[in-house]
Amino acid sequence: MRKKLIYALLLVSLGMAGCGKVETTNIDEGMGLVEALDYEAALQSFEQAVVNSENPELAYRGEGIAYMGMTDYEHAIESFEKALEASDMFVDDVEYDINYYLATAKYKSGDSAGAIEVLNHIIALRPKDEEALFLRGSAKAFGDDYEAGVSDLEQSMSLSGKNVERVIEVFKVLQEAGHEEEGRAYLNSVLSDTSMNPTDYEKGRIYYYLGDFENARNSLEQARTSGKDKTGKESDIILMLGQTYEQLGDKNYAASLYEDFLSQNGEQEDIYNQLGLCKLDAGDYEAALSAFQKALALAQGNKIQSLKFNEIVAYEYLGDFTKAKVQMESYLREYPDDAAAKREYEFLKTR
Repeated sequence: MRKKLIYALLLVSLGMAGCGKVETTNIDEGMGLVEALDYEAALQSFEQAVVNSENPELAYRGEGIAYMGMTDYEHAIESFEKALEASDMFVDDVEYDINYYLATAKYKSGDSAGAIEVLNHIIALRPKDEEALFLRGSAKAFGDDYEAGVSDLEQSMSLSGKNVERVIEVFKVLQEAGHEEEGRAYLNSVLSDTSMNPTDYEKGRIYYYLGDFENARNSLEQARTSGKDKTGKESDIILMLGQTYEQLGDKNYAASLYEDFLSQNGEQEDIYNQLGLCKLDAGDYEAALSAFQKALALAQGNKIQSLKFNEIVAYEYLGDFTKAKVQMESYLREYPDDAAAKREYEFLKTR
C-alpha cells in the first residue's frame, strides 16, 4: 500500500495530469449527508456505492470522511487507504486531498510518525504546500521534533499570505503542545504588523487568547454591531463574545447573549453547550442540564462525547447520582479510553 502511494505521488513529478472523475448518485447522496452531519446515513450511501461498482476511489474517500466525522480514525485510515488503492495511475488533486485526510486521521489516532511520513511525500513534490506544511508542523510539534515543527508552521504562515486565521491555528497547536508563550508571540505579531489588518472579529479572538478580555470584548462588540465583519459568522461572534463576558465575570449577561441568539436564530448545538457550561458555573443546574440535552439532540460526530460528559456532570451537580452512574456506564462503553471519565465513575460508585 505504502509503495503504491509513494509511486502514485511520484508520478506527479513526471508531469502526468489527472483524470476527471464523475460522482455518481450514491456518492452525491453520501456527500450531502456528510454536509448535513448525518454520518451513519452517509456510510450507508457510500457502502451502496461500492456495491454498485460506482467510483470506488470517491466512495472510499467519502467513507473515510464520514468515519472522521464520527471520530473513528482507525476505520477512516482503512477507508482512505482503500481509496488510494482504487486510484488509477494518474494523480490529481483528489489523490492529494485523500492524502491530507489520511495524514490527519493518522495524526488524530496518535500515529504522528505515520502522518509525518505521508506528508513528507507530499511536501517532497509540493514544497510550498501550505496545508501539508501546517499538518506536518502540527504533528512534529507534539513529538520529539519541536523545532522542525515550528519551522514548518512558520513556513505555512508565510505561505498563507498574512492569513490571520492561519496564525490563530498555529497558536492553538502550540498551546495544546505546551508551548503557549511561543504561540502568543505570533498573536502579538498580528496586532503589531499593520499590514496584517485583522478584522474586529479576528482582533477579538486574538485579544481573548492573549487574556486581554477588555479589548476582546470591545473588538467583538464592534464586530457584532457593525454587520460588516465577514470573517466570523454571527454565531461565532456571539459564542466568543459570550465567553469573553464569562471571563470578565458577567455570566448573567453572557447567558442572555446565548439565549437571545437561540430565540432569534433557532437551535445551535455550540451555543446550547456554552449556555449549559455558563449555567453550570452559575449554579443553575436544571437549566444547564436542559441546555446540554438540547445540544445533544442536535449533535453529530466528535461533539457528542463532550456533550454526554457534560450531561453527566449536570446530573451529578443536581445530586442525581443514580442517573449519573447509569449514564457514565453507558458513556464508558462508548468511550472506554477516557481516563477522566473512569476516575469520575469510581467517585460515582461511592455515592
